[in-house]
Amino acid sequence: MKRTRFSEEQIIGVLKEAEAGAKTADLARRHGVSEATIYNWKSKYGGLEVSEARRLRELESENAKLKRLLAEAMLDQAALKDLLSKKW
Repeated sequence: MKRTRFSEEQIIGVLKEAEAGAKTADLARRHGVSEATIYNWKSKYGGLEVSEARRLRELESENAKLKRLLAEAMLDQAALKDLLSKKW
């Protein structure tokens, strides 16, 4: 997974600058990101505070972990069904 260069605090700071009236092109140039990145940040972090963004990241990682566990359980179940369906 790609490591981000910006923390949630920095991203929210950039978005607050955008809300204050700074142009997206100027913000992108100043912070070294593309305009598309700023729009993606707006869609993900728009209107969030720093604590809410941290909670969002924790929930996303927990969700990914649970999805992996479910996938492993489903593979185990399919393997057991396959094994039990064979005639002895």
